[in-house]
Parts: sequence; C-alpha cells; structure tokens
Amino acid sequence: MTNMKRKLRSDRVFEIINFIFLFFILIIVLYPLVYVISASISDPVYVNQGTMWLYPRGITFEGYQRVFQNPEIWSGYRNTILYTVAGTAINLLFTVPGAYALSRKDLKGRGIMMGLIVFTMFFGGGLIPSFLLVSWLGMLNTVWALLIPNAVAVYNLIICRTFFQTNIPKELQESAEIDGCSNTVLFLKIVLPLSAPIIAVMALYYGVTHWNSYFSAIIYLKDRSLYPLQLILREILVQNQMNDTMLMTGDDMEAMAKQARIADIIKYAVMIVSSLPIIVIYPFMQRFFMKGVLIGSVKG
Repeated sequence: MTNMKRKLRSDRVFEIINFIFLFFILIIVLYPLVYVISASISDPVYVNQGTMWLYPRGITFEGYQRVFQNPEIWSGYRNTILYTVAGTAINLLFTVPGAYALSRKDLKGRGIMMGLIVFTMFFGGGLIPSFLLVSWLGMLNTVWALLIPNAVAVYNLIICRTFFQTNIPKELQESAEIDGCSNTVLFLKIVLPLSAPIIAVMALYYGVTHWNSYFSAIIYLKDRSLYPLQLILREILVQNQMNDTMLMTGDDMEAMAKQARIADIIKYAVMIVSSLPIIVIYPFMQRFFMKGVLIGSVKG
C-alpha cells in the first residue's frame, strides 16, 4: 500500500512537471504569433517604442487596407493557390504510386532503384545545371518551371514507402491477386482507401512547401504576372520596394517618416496575409498528420 502511494505521488509530480514544461513550450510558440497579430493592427509608434508587447494598441487596419489595395498581392495569391494545388496534385500523383511500387517485394531491382533515388538526396548537379535543364526543356518563365522539377521529394517518398511496408499486409495483396485483382485495381480500390493518413501528410508537406516557395520563382520567372505571393511579399519585406499604390513619395523628412511608418505597419500585415491560409487548414488535417507521421516513421 505504501509503495502504491509513493508511485501515485511520483506520477503526480511527473505530471505537474510535464504540465509546467509544456506550458512554457506553449508560451514560447504562441507568443510570436500573438505578437505579430497584435502588431499588424497596432499603431507602429507603439510597436517601435516597445510599449506594445502583447495586446494591440492604437488599433488601425491601415496596413491590411494598403496591402489589399496592391493588385500584385491579389495576383500573387491567385498564382500561389494555383501552384500549391496543382503542384501538390502532381507531387501526390508521382510520390504515392512510386512509393507503393517500391514497397512491393515482388518488384525486381527495387533495391537498385531505391539506391539511385536516395543518391539524389546527397548529390545533385547544382543550380546552374538545373537552370540549363529547365531552359533546354523550354519551361523558363512558365508555370511548369515551378511544378515539374520538384515533382518528387525523396524524403517524402521514403516516408510513404515505409507506410506501405508497415501498414498494407502482404496477405491482403495475395488474397486480392487470388481473386483476380490486377495491381492497378489493387492500388486504386484497396491500397488508396487505406492510405488516407499518409496521403494527408504528403499533401500537407508538399502544400506548405509550395506555399512558402519563392527561390525557384526568382530563378525561373521574369514575368511579374506569374510571381507567387511569397516573392511579392519578399520584395516588400526584404527589399522595401513599395509601389505607388502603397506609399506616398517625398523628399522631406515628414514624408520619409510617413513612409517608414507605413512600411512598418505593412510588414506585419503581410506576415499574417501569407501565413493565415496554412494556419486555418492545418487544424483540419492534424488528426491525419499525426497518425501518418507516427506510422510512416516506424522503420526505414
């Protein structure tokens, strides 16, 4: 009885310590998000003075108004949604069937194929050969330059293959073959319905990558009408290049101070604009995400 009480007491102590630790982790993760949201609707004067550290002060929506008055923001949103949806669809189209095929033990030469695929994780041609290849294929300054070269991520392919190896029983495949089921029908009607968790994980991985991508657009795109949202926001945040629809120009100190104020308030607004869709979508996919990650990482 005494040992039981000691065990219960130690369990409570462990739970309290765990709770305190996780609470501090929550604060560390949550505070930057709350701060950026508050700063995006606060007067930049309070933000720059450091008097706004949690709750918004001098509430103003001028930053959002100026951001959405910029037509390039809307075209960037449209392009990014297109690249994310189309790119994720292409990624899944190549990754999921490829991972399933590599998970089948009856695939001849699968070890050699997997070795060649993994080789590309550690060794690549570099930026110049990639640019020359995209140019030779005639994809420069087109949508395909952002979609085709990154059709498969090897890391995601390995996770997906591991899921199929550990969660699709060999007996299920054998029984389907005995019933006269072809490999295509087996994959489409049996394997895919059982693979919703890993497909959700792959969709989230690829979708976030496409949504945040801007480097490929810098390299391969010249037409501003094709620019994704992140590249336009990069110009605003990093290069501070505001167009005439967003900023007033002037040489006197008052105009320069006004420009600096507007630049500050826009900076936080574009952070929220760019990250809000992913923040909204993630909670709906979290259940599949956690299950798929845990199952897909059991063994390599």
